[in-house]
Amino acid sequence: MYAIPHYHTSYLTAGVHRVESDGGNLCTYYTPTYWPGDTDCEQLVFALKYEGINLALLAQLFQVISAQEVCAYVQAKPTGKYARRLWFLYEYLTGQQLDLPDLKQGNYLDLLEPEKYYTRVTPLKVSRQRINNNLLGNTQFCPLVRRTPLLQQFEQKDLSAQCQSLIANYNPQLLKRALSYLYTRETRSSFEIEHESPSTDRQERFIRLLQLAEKQDFCEKSALIELQNRTVDPRFQDNDYRTSQNYVGESVHWQRETIHFVAPKPEDLTNLMAGLIAAHQGMIQNHLSPVIHAAIVAYGFVFLHPFEDGNGRIHRFLFHNILAIRQFTPQGIMFPVSAVLLKESKAYESSLDAFSRHLMPLVDYSLDELGQMRVHNPTALWYRYIDFTSQAEALFQFIEQTLEQELKSELEFLLHYDQCKQAMQMIVDLPDRQLDLLIKFLLQNRGELSQAKRRSHFPLLTENEITAMEQAFQTAFSSSFP
Repeated sequence: MYAIPHYHTSYLTAGVHRVESDGGNLCTYYTPTYWPGDTDCEQLVFALKYEGINLALLAQLFQVISAQEVCAYVQAKPTGKYARRLWFLYEYLTGQQLDLPDLKQGNYLDLLEPEKYYTRVTPLKVSRQRINNNLLGNTQFCPLVRRTPLLQQFEQKDLSAQCQSLIANYNPQLLKRALSYLYTRETRSSFEIEHESPSTDRQERFIRLLQLAEKQDFCEKSALIELQNRTVDPRFQDNDYRTSQNYVGESVHWQRETIHFVAPKPEDLTNLMAGLIAAHQGMIQNHLSPVIHAAIVAYGFVFLHPFEDGNGRIHRFLFHNILAIRQFTPQGIMFPVSAVLLKESKAYESSLDAFSRHLMPLVDYSLDELGQMRVHNPTALWYRYIDFTSQAEALFQFIEQTLEQELKSELEFLLHYDQCKQAMQMIVDLPDRQLDLLIKFLLQNRGELSQAKRRSHFPLLTENEITAMEQAFQTAFSSSFP
């Protein structure tokens, strides 16, 4: 059986009980006293108890484990908490009801342990097994995110409050000017990630979309199609989800391509996208952490790749959209996350690769001479039950960098610029365009105006006036030019 590997692996050892960690993956060595038994169900219950839940792996296992074996195990321990979880998961993931009567008594049990996973605040009560179904999605699309130490540290930092505190230090007019620049910066960075140089018209259209990010929820089918139409060249607009197989690759030689990622089959898309959209609505209703929410929706979207073109830009747009509608970002402010993604391209690629590198060995595909792909095996399962823990950790890191570097540095730059301009105007009341040009030259030359530019652009200024203006510039930008 081929499967996306679980993050936690267990071994039996004659030595001491120990846990080893390697880049987010855990390996636990147990002494013989932990041996659960030889049957499939005994092994599965051990996994549920000590290793956590992997929905895709369980769904595959339930295809080869007999219903009779599961029934026998549950009948032997009908009120056991792990037997009830196993029973629920079997029916949930297979759609097949076991020949067991409903439980009539006992307390309701959380399916996922909230201290270990991000869950629904208001679970769906399932009376049959007396289980609180607190999964974040449904059988069409059901993401998991584990409460790792790194994610808990980020939540304690409260980056949203840090942003509110940061912008409180600047006046509204400066914030408005900063926002104009940030929209442009985000747009250019998002296109540059894909090695594109957009026309002025396409750039302006994307900026207008970013301005709508805090006003409208775009995670809905018609809105996503509209978003795709407004993002791509008009010749490549879609009126529905794609109907052909797409993939991400690059040509390395004539008639040779390196395939980095294969998207779901087109016949699986409608169901998967409906599940993603339903999960999105559930995460809003259950007040899930906005960053976790944004990671699931934005990365989930790009992994499903529902359109022929524009998937990457829409994926990055959805970061802003979710963070804005969940009020993580202050009203009227946006994080230029794509600027950080561009700077930290390896980390960004790694966040995508955390899923794709395990997926690719599982997809059986062929390419014809025209580059048309055909996928030969069932694949929907692997896109339906994704563990987004790595992507959530990455997004928190990108947002922190955006806040501390991109947003803060832009606000500080504008503040210093205004201080510099005001000080210079006290020396010589130059026209605005001339003053802006002078500051531009000083920024390019670390606070000094070359003799050539003095003669060509500022012949009317005296040496004393230029020296005084250079000093005013260096005082204003002292932290930038030590």
